[in-house]
Amino acid sequence: MSRLTVTDSDGRGGFPGRLRQAADRVAAVLPRPLDRIRSIKLKLAVLMTFAGGLAFGYFRLQIGWLPPMTTLAAMVIALVSSQFLAHGITTPLREMTAAAQRMARGDYTRRVRASSRDEVGQLAEAFNRMADDLAAADRQRRDLIANVSHELRTPITALSAVLENLVDGVSQPDPKTLETALAQTERLGRLVSELLDISSIEAGAVPLDRGAFAIAPLFAEVVAEVEVMTAASGRGIRFRSEVAPATATVYADRARLHQVLLNLLDNAARHGPAGGEVRLRAHTVGGDLVIDVEDDGPGIPPAQRDRIFDRFTRGGRTDGGGTGLGLAIARWVIDLHRGSIAVTDPGSRIRVVLPATEPTGH
Repeated sequence: MSRLTVTDSDGRGGFPGRLRQAADRVAAVLPRPLDRIRSIKLKLAVLMTFAGGLAFGYFRLQIGWLPPMTTLAAMVIALVSSQFLAHGITTPLREMTAAAQRMARGDYTRRVRASSRDEVGQLAEAFNRMADDLAAADRQRRDLIANVSHELRTPITALSAVLENLVDGVSQPDPKTLETALAQTERLGRLVSELLDISSIEAGAVPLDRGAFAIAPLFAEVVAEVEVMTAASGRGIRFRSEVAPATATVYADRARLHQVLLNLLDNAARHGPAGGEVRLRAHTVGGDLVIDVEDDGPGIPPAQRDRIFDRFTRGGRTDGGGTGLGLAIARWVIDLHRGSIAVTDPGSRIRVVLPATEPTGH
């Protein structure tokens, strides 16, 4: 026979849940006379003594007489047993205090043994999860500082060398020398812009102005822009775009999607072979628009396909002047659109899936 359980809106079941809520509200306004006592063990001892005293007082009034030695022995046994049992309660709290003090000094390796199933055990589990999150955040912060320092050092060093040669008269301010200085300055500008984009996205300060629009004109704009960007490389990369059907639309933020496609095409041009072709295709599948960016390169091995969307990852390459942030920005922007982005077979193709029209009920 099935059981029907009535559940409150907060997930607590029926009358017991309402009773706990009422008890919590009452406890919130009651005075807390034991707050000044700094030891939980001492608080438990006071609690046991007070509760025992009330109980013995009640029986004293009802019976009129209690054995003094028996009463004293019972209270002593209660106090000793409370101190012994309280050790298991206070140990996780002491461990959390020690771990928190080490965290304040930058050590996030300490964990608390969470063996109990009560509120203290739940607190210990929550503390361990918080410690894991803080450790991960600290690693990311250290990695970010190290990677940004490395990325900034290369163009700054090159630019400094060019300017030093110009000042010392070793080289003349001819177009080639100035072009080298300009390229390094543009690289610095790209890195700063991408870091600002990442900061804005992570802070949730990137509003999306979404709407339905034709994808073919956007493809033409992005291809024209990336052709200008890659012309100076001398690698002879060709770009080709296809949209099927030609009237296909997408529901997205046009400016942000432009940024994503530009990053994807630039990444494909850097990692594809010289003289190769980069293909930008779009087709509809059901209510979605599927966008593929593919180059003629060997492709990314399956084991590395998830990592290329991490910050400062270049798929194993360190040349080409990329900052390693373009794909990370692309992933975050697509995630904001609630779409998907992934590397697909043969490994040289990145696929983006977005709604073709405004979702129903949006």
